[in-house]
Amino acid sequence: MIQVESLSVFYGERVAVQNATLIAPSGTITAIVGPSGCGKSSFLAALNRMTDLIPGARTEGTVRIHGQNTYGDDISPALLRRSIGMIFQKANPFPLSIRQNLQLALREHGVRQRPELESRTEAALRDVGLWDEVKDRLDQPALRLSGGQQQRLCIARAIILEPRVLLMDEPCSALDPIASAHVESLIQSFKGRYTILIVTHNLAQARRLADHLAVFWYEGEAGRIIEQGNATELFDNPQHPTVAAYLAGQRG
Repeated sequence: MIQVESLSVFYGERVAVQNATLIAPSGTITAIVGPSGCGKSSFLAALNRMTDLIPGARTEGTVRIHGQNTYGDDISPALLRRSIGMIFQKANPFPLSIRQNLQLALREHGVRQRPELESRTEAALRDVGLWDEVKDRLDQPALRLSGGQQQRLCIARAIILEPRVLLMDEPCSALDPIASAHVESLIQSFKGRYTILIVTHNLAQARRLADHLAVFWYEGEAGRIIEQGNATELFDNPQHPTVAAYLAGQRG
């Protein structure tokens, strides 16, 4: 599903990520871990070309989704982001109603018929376990929802466009333990349906969720993937001494 080859991310002259190579098979969950500031979020943002929106940012290397080069000249970044949903650390619902948060994206992509708008809205909210909680207040402001509900709404907003890939940048770090458990359970339920890459500082969460693990670290001033592989095997038997220390809680 996702093939990243020698990906580097630059902000002006600074190298944030250098020569990162990763393969994420279809329907799996890949956890990206490592200390703060070592390029994890920059790597994630480059996969759906969010880096295009940052002045002075550029990338080198290749990103392929289903064999298609996402940086090809014939690729529309807007259409690309429809197939690669992004969920951020802090929930960011629009200052609109719950219904409008979901249907705005559909309308932007050509869905106009009310029955389809309503059926896809209900389906997305059911998928994230929100329908029963909000079905009687769809026209109320989304910002009145709790933090955990807002994050699930943002996930619903991403999946309503029927993406193939979900990128999650620390989706639980701003949530309380109960809300975090809801979102984590939701991510587990998506396994096999979406290909998921999740940045997390929570190693226990990575162990619970991930099929594949990629460990970022500093080498010089840049972030690199220093070890990756099957998550269970890597947690139990890391080969790189820095990774062994980090996963054991001795570094990072």
